[in-house]
Amino acid sequence: MPHRSHLLSLRFAHALRERLAEGYGRQDAWKDLLAGVSVGIIAIPLSMALAIASGVAPQYGLYTAIVAGFLIALSGGSRFSISGPTAAFVVILYPIAQAHGLAGLLVASLMAGAILVLMAFLRLGRLIEYISESVVLGFTAGIAVVIATLQIKDCLGLTIPSMPESYLGKVGALLQALPSTHWPSLLVAGLCLACMLLWPRLKTPIPPHLPTVILGSLVAWQLNRHGLAVETIGSRFSYSLDGLSGHGIPPTPPEFVWPWHRPGVDGAPLSWSWTLLQDLLPAAFAIAMLGAIESLLCAVVLDGMSGKRHSANSELLGQGIGNLVAPFFGGITATAAIARSSANLRANASSPIAAMIHSLVVLAGVVLLARALSWLPMPAMAALLLMVAWNMSEAPKVVKLLRNAPRDDVLVFLTCFSLTVMVDMVVAITAGILLAALLFMREIAAMTRVSDISDNARLVKTPLPDGWAVFKINGPLFFAAADRVFGELMPLSEGKRGIVLYMDGVPILDAGGLAALNRLIEDCRKQGVQLHIADLQFQPLKTLARAGITPQPNVTSYYPTLQEALAALPPG
Repeated sequence: MPHRSHLLSLRFAHALRERLAEGYGRQDAWKDLLAGVSVGIIAIPLSMALAIASGVAPQYGLYTAIVAGFLIALSGGSRFSISGPTAAFVVILYPIAQAHGLAGLLVASLMAGAILVLMAFLRLGRLIEYISESVVLGFTAGIAVVIATLQIKDCLGLTIPSMPESYLGKVGALLQALPSTHWPSLLVAGLCLACMLLWPRLKTPIPPHLPTVILGSLVAWQLNRHGLAVETIGSRFSYSLDGLSGHGIPPTPPEFVWPWHRPGVDGAPLSWSWTLLQDLLPAAFAIAMLGAIESLLCAVVLDGMSGKRHSANSELLGQGIGNLVAPFFGGITATAAIARSSANLRANASSPIAAMIHSLVVLAGVVLLARALSWLPMPAMAALLLMVAWNMSEAPKVVKLLRNAPRDDVLVFLTCFSLTVMVDMVVAITAGILLAALLFMREIAAMTRVSDISDNARLVKTPLPDGWAVFKINGPLFFAAADRVFGELMPLSEGKRGIVLYMDGVPILDAGGLAALNRLIEDCRKQGVQLHIADLQFQPLKTLARAGITPQPNVTSYYPTLQEALAALPPG
């Protein structure tokens, strides 16, 4: 099926090869250059803020955008996706960083990359079709709430020695610390939020992130000059390079280091053990699942905006390669970022080359602007993430779903949302998908019905012999519906000489339906009731043939049409 080929194809650098095959000229290169520079400027502060929110130093977010962003664009299946650290991963990565340090986080990302590559070769990209919108909205809105909650500390400049693990514990700690609110930090965060909200009204091509961080840095600089200390990246983070120490981020490109040789939670390299693998494997699986969902959803959104088609499995392959390689250069987990990707497309990007240029712009920022980046105030970073969380929550869609969607979809959303906030995102997605599937099966099962058509003159054109009745079944006879339907038929067949089952409206008969049909046949045999089954569709007929079901004299007979079944009824 050509219209589904994008869900089945798999090849390295699919998007880049497809775009170059269409012809790529100087004008296309110029579009990609402008788009890449624009998105690169956006990515620098966001990558740093997301790394901090994930529990690691800001440079590791930049390294992620540089290495993973370049490799995923080169090898993936979506033309316009921009990959790097994203807000969705914060709720997964932060606990890993707290428990196992940077080294554990990088190893988990490496394992997740291997899982993504395996998913690509197993052609699992099509599974994105089976995740309902209520599940997606539920966990993204839940993640947004968690991220926003985590930013309150830096926005208000609160003094909290350590954050509890549970969400309610975090809220309690924030409430207890409110008396320690630091008004200079609140001022910087408030001005940055106002700038983020008001700047788009000017309708300039400059993204709001750039003037926001400049404004925040200038205000913080002035406050610090007057003795009103506002924490900055330089005051919170430090590094050691070739025996020299510095504040902020190191002014060097990412360098190759074995991920397990990076500092663990105690500052020492990881010690390999079976317990460590047992701890990291579930986290790696969660990272891979979320990375697949996030990147493919992003590609679907971009397809709708651009009219192009991504290759789902090729995109999984690219995401896997990026996450396999990036940890060796200090890059944390990466996936496609919907906001940056949309900005890339709106900036008239022509090909994945724009995303590669974006990575080079981030690299240039690290090498040339490291000292300036150390002046970025932490409240400004928190304000940026508050806006990311708001945009990620898709509040208008949530409100529309709560108002207009069927009750089952609302229930799935609320389940996913509450479990994401209170428990764990992996549990939330799993429970949401299972609940959505169960509710859907219930709806489909309710559509399967049996009706008496003995008096329907259009279908039953001649009078029936005494003691005979004709029943029509509509809907799939699968395990959730078959017991009920055949259970309704059994009392209706009592006292009858025979019944005709008209089954042209039954598209599916599964093992549960087959077992229920066998029980009906056995009941008919015991009661001496003849059963004529008419007009079986291909799949139910194939199921009966595979199960070795054959006609039984004076019990069951099978006919290709209803009229032939009626013609075979005994007289009077």
